[in-house]
Amino acid sequence: MSKIPESLRYSDTHEWVEDLGGGRYRMGITDHAQELLGDLVYAEVPEIGKTVKAGTVCGVLESVKAAADLYSPIDGKVLERNEGLSDNPQWLNEDPYGQGWIMVVSADAAAFDKLLDAAAYSAIEGA
Repeated sequence: MSKIPESLRYSDTHEWVEDLGGGRYRMGITDHAQELLGDLVYAEVPEIGKTVKAGTVCGVLESVKAAADLYSPIDGKVLERNEGLSDNPQWLNEDPYGQGWIMVVSADAAAFDKLLDAAAYSAIEGA
């Protein structure tokens, strides 16, 4: 069973979002997503300043098994990106909720509130 931290919110496309306060939200892929992808070897993440839209492709993740689109779980503007992922994509596998974060966006709290809580995500995780 995958780790599903209670403090985060989730999308049905297996991304997590953490409320950092002040309209700032950190996001990444879930433990379940990294397990499905396998060993990640490349991560293309959005540039700082880019506007991302919920449910749309904002990057690409490549593993030894396949390439997969990265979807934004909420609408927002990219404030930070995890620059370390370009040299260390394995962080997505090793620590998807910590060192493997992908980006920080400015967004509206209502968008965060619409995401799945841990219990709801757990119910769809294996579906």
